[in-house]
Amino acid sequence: MNKDQKIGRFEEVKDKVKEAVGVILDNKDMELEGNIQKNVGKIQMGFGDLK
Repeated sequence: MNKDQKIGRFEEVKDKVKEAVGVILDNKDMELEGNIQKNVGKIQMGFGDLK
């Protein structure tokens, strides 16, 4: 597992939590932000896979 994969995995997990907190608190902005950032983490992890 290279650096990009590790960072991508960490960001994905962190932002899943942020998204879940947004759902629990009924905060649509936080939920959307977590969802967007989670997908950015997936992209970075995919970039790491390509390396």
